[in-house]
Amino acid sequence: MEGPPYHTMDMEAVCGLLKGDIDHGLSEKDVDERRVTFNELEGEGGVNPVKLLLKQFLNLMVFILLAATIVAFAFKDWIEGGVLAFIMFLNAFVGFAQEFKAEKTMESLREMASPTSWVVRDGQEKQIPTRALIPGDLVILKAGDVVGADCRVVEAFNMDVDEALLTGESVPVNKYPTTLEATDVPLGDRINMVYSSTTVAKGRGKAMVTATGMETEIGSIAKRLMDSGDNERTPLQRAIDRLALFLFVVAVLVVIVIFSAAKFDIGDQQVLYAISTAIAAVPEGLLAVLTLTQAFGVHAMAKSHALVRRLVSLELLGAVTNICSDKTGTLTQGKMVLTRFWRPEAGFYSVSGIGLQTTGEVRHETTDAVVDTVTGSFEHMMATAALCNMAEVRKDKNGEDLVLGDPTEIALQIFAHKLHMGRYTQEEKGWKLLAEYPFDSTIKRMSVIAQSPSGQRIAFMKGATERTLGCCVGYALENGEIEYTSVEALEAMIYPRVEELARDGLRVLTLARRVLKTDTQQTDIPREAIEEEMIFLGLVGIYDPPREESKPAVERCHRAGITVHMLTGDHLATAAAIARQVSILPEGENNHLCMTAQAFDKLSEEQVDALPELPLVIARCSPETKVKMIEALHRRRRIAGMTGDGVNDSPSLKEADVGIAMGQTGSDVAKQTSDIILTDDNFATIISAIEEGRRVFANISRFVVHLLTANVALVVLLLIGLVFQDEQGVSVFALSPLQILFVNVLVSSPPAMALGLEPVNPNQMLEPPRKRQHGLFRLANLADIFIYGAFIGAIGLLNFTVSVHGWGNGDLGEDCNMNYNDSCETVFRARGGLFLTMTVILLLHSFTCRDLLHSMWNHRFFTRAQNLYLYFTFIFGFGLVIITIYAPVLNDVVFRQHGITWEWGMSAASAVVYIIFTEIYKFVKRRVVPQ
Repeated sequence: MEGPPYHTMDMEAVCGLLKGDIDHGLSEKDVDERRVTFNELEGEGGVNPVKLLLKQFLNLMVFILLAATIVAFAFKDWIEGGVLAFIMFLNAFVGFAQEFKAEKTMESLREMASPTSWVVRDGQEKQIPTRALIPGDLVILKAGDVVGADCRVVEAFNMDVDEALLTGESVPVNKYPTTLEATDVPLGDRINMVYSSTTVAKGRGKAMVTATGMETEIGSIAKRLMDSGDNERTPLQRAIDRLALFLFVVAVLVVIVIFSAAKFDIGDQQVLYAISTAIAAVPEGLLAVLTLTQAFGVHAMAKSHALVRRLVSLELLGAVTNICSDKTGTLTQGKMVLTRFWRPEAGFYSVSGIGLQTTGEVRHETTDAVVDTVTGSFEHMMATAALCNMAEVRKDKNGEDLVLGDPTEIALQIFAHKLHMGRYTQEEKGWKLLAEYPFDSTIKRMSVIAQSPSGQRIAFMKGATERTLGCCVGYALENGEIEYTSVEALEAMIYPRVEELARDGLRVLTLARRVLKTDTQQTDIPREAIEEEMIFLGLVGIYDPPREESKPAVERCHRAGITVHMLTGDHLATAAAIARQVSILPEGENNHLCMTAQAFDKLSEEQVDALPELPLVIARCSPETKVKMIEALHRRRRIAGMTGDGVNDSPSLKEADVGIAMGQTGSDVAKQTSDIILTDDNFATIISAIEEGRRVFANISRFVVHLLTANVALVVLLLIGLVFQDEQGVSVFALSPLQILFVNVLVSSPPAMALGLEPVNPNQMLEPPRKRQHGLFRLANLADIFIYGAFIGAIGLLNFTVSVHGWGNGDLGEDCNMNYNDSCETVFRARGGLFLTMTVILLLHSFTCRDLLHSMWNHRFFTRAQNLYLYFTFIFGFGLVIITIYAPVLNDVVFRQHGITWEWGMSAASAVVYIIFTEIYKFVKRRVVPQ
């Protein structure tokens, strides 16, 4: 993309051209004025109504309906052809309306879950959607972020950016806020620019936006990765595709059977009957009901703070058997506070003050003396806590404390403020930050180089104890002197203190420092050269209290047959203590369920598979450890959900069956890889999502059984009904073509939609997860479809037989399929009675399908949440059938039936017989189907 050569301009010129401010960022007034001009993105075109409408006609089910319409018009049956066409377009409109609503919902959810950026506006840091960036914005970048626009680097601390997407270069490029002279510098060599869709590999920095949207270098090829996978065919969609093909084959076979019964002496009536019976085999409302149910599930999950990025996750959620969760911010509140620390010689100290309060007492636990001033090694320890730290504590407009940064670093910074030695205090004294080596999850430590007021260059380090003691050559005494010793001696002295802190559920960090040689002026020293010969200063214990809802949520998992694993970067004792508090670990001795990542990683696949149980707690986890755990679960044929927030969690999120990213603290890379995003970073939300996933799948099973039962019943009724022949040897229609469509579209589909909105079964989370192989068309569901369908079809045949040969005179008339004449009275009344019976039973069948295993009349039916939609559809269907039976012209000319009298009693008796049969069938099923 052509544009001003920002890489050749100094920052003053860049700010002048873009009208930006490197200190306070843009004002909201500037943003409002510029938003009209900039950031016009060209997406994927959004939702295309025309394509969606055409899609409703491009499936086998509609083709059969279309064929029936063409045949009706071909034989000049204008009323039936018109009604068929109306129903076909009505069905298409319903499907279009539901899919359009679902697509708009998914589009809005994608926008909500899209990458976000931190910017400075009006001097305040705030998070905004990446698409809301405009030229002149001051963007804050950190490791794991996806750059949302082309930017000129303003400030960089050891910041490397992966530009492989743009340049093909696999090695990240180190960025500097310098000015280049040549204008023809290749993109990969522009070290003072960062580009849209590239990824910050490490470090942090600030940059000013120079171009957005289609004006960026990535341009038209910069697709949002978050939309990948939304158009893939899910297992459920593939199952529906196979069903459509199967029904098409059935429809063709039905036509062949009917033509065979007529000995291929095919006339108008045979063709019409064949098409009508083929229509009976197809559930025209299935696609619309399926779309409605999924859209409702996505809406419900969004209200529960879970954004669904891929519909396949809806299908797998209900089958999750294991959840691998992080601790900090997910099971715990993520609001860390430093409560205890330990120093060599001096011993343990306790710190008062909760949350984000910058006031509190530091008290020596042995002497109970309050600490007022610090000197010597104590002062060095406080400087490390304040300076080896990117968190900020400042005052807002109202004079209240405002904290920004990582929760762990905030806890350290607040701790330093309590002794009046915070970062800004240190900087006022003359300390100056020179270089940063950011936290790396593979080595679990962070370091900085700072210059003291006297000009000394000092390296500060903090990190996990087992990863920092190896860098130390001694420890600081209370008077500030250094006691040099071996790593082994340090470990022997310090590890018992670590265990003591960790047993209280505290996250333990080690603080260390070293004085660099005075002649070392460079700031780009390799990390390995800095993080050596360190002097141990002390241990700090940070408490992150569990969320109140975490323990009940974990206990719900246990009752639902779901195993919860904690995979955390904390010390083993800390992780175990928190795991017991939230019920992941049972009380008592369970050391075999806890393991360090180092120990777990050393095990071969065979050794892992030989473990009686996989560990419930793995401490000091690396990204590779999480992937290894997912692979181990898959080898045990488990369905795993994995939570993650960092860029390094992407492999495990992708490997898991359901990847769950943190919406608040998660990096853009993690969000792009995930299937679901938690907007509140709360473990309890995962359980709510699983419950919703189970509800959605259960509801799909319910309405599929209901819809296909109606189709089987109609096919059985109409095929066997071929035996009813008039005096000319022509088969008499047990139901007219319009009655068949009425049953399929207006009797069966509305209750199916209501079943798709069935509320959560209170016992749903008391049952184990369904197995992976138990899909939509499991054996139990197929048995329900064919057994219920055959029985309802048999009841219909019995009704028609009684009406014609029992109560009637057995006269089937002449030419009663197309028009009414005096000989058709018996047939038309029989159709009316059969139509009423089929309608009532199929409406009752919707209540049967609320629970496919238990009785519909026991306490479960009356105590669980009632589905009012189901009652409305029952009244709606029942009211419509009465109108069609008794309304003049509509009954005999359109539906080819007559009003009924005594047939009401036969329909009521049929309903009672149906209810008795379903109770007996479910009783047998409960004895046969494993619970």
